[in-house]
Amino acid sequence: MTDALARILVADDEPDLRALLQRYLSDQGYAVRTVDGAGPLDALLARERFDVLVLDVMMPGEDGLSICRRLRAQGETIPILMLTARGDPVDRIIGLEMGADDYLPKPFNPRELLARVQAMVRRQRMLGAHTGPLQTGPGASVCFGAFELFLQERRLTRDGQEVVLTSGEFALLRVLAQQPRRPLGRDRLIALAYGPDHEATDRSIDVQVMRLRKLIEADPAQPRHIRTVWGVGYVFMPDGAAPAGGAA
Repeated sequence: MTDALARILVADDEPDLRALLQRYLSDQGYAVRTVDGAGPLDALLARERFDVLVLDVMMPGEDGLSICRRLRAQGETIPILMLTARGDPVDRIIGLEMGADDYLPKPFNPRELLARVQAMVRRQRMLGAHTGPLQTGPGASVCFGAFELFLQERRLTRDGQEVVLTSGEFALLRVLAQQPRRPLGRDRLIALAYGPDHEATDRSIDVQVMRLRKLIEADPAQPRHIRTVWGVGYVFMPDGAAPAGGAA
């Protein structure tokens, strides 16, 4: 049984593949839209919300990796499944560093793509639907509980009072806050917060999370905002609501 009313956007320059995926995913109960490049993709994302973006790497004009990087830089949180004909594992690493959530090489069995889409939709539904790009311009901030995180000013306040953060703590909290309700693995957190060439380790991310919890959680042992997603990493819950399973 599929996730009711889930909406899938497919961006691929191959007409036959677009038609196949639209037909197959529609038959599985999804609402599917397809586009052939960056222009139509941006236009649709600007006026409609989707649960998953299936994005081809090799497209004329702006390629999928560039599109993925640009969307994430704009604060777009939609889960992205990358498609590519390449077999080089380096491409997969680059795609994940750019902000993709999953990766599927061509040719693929449509049932495998369906399984990955179902998993992405289900995870998103458990944690709360993404809300689209967050504002990141001057004065942009994220509020949660008694806290306000000023993204450009690089500071955190609690009830209007300054909370002292190290540069590493701020970088990690900013990444989490900019992608609310979206589980992020430790490798992704390292790449997004500190850069892909940083020497941070999984353990150092865990330590930073522990420090942040001591600063922003009423009970660090029972965190409401920075929650652990077992087998994945961490997820930021701005409203503190407990997701329906999978996180603690």
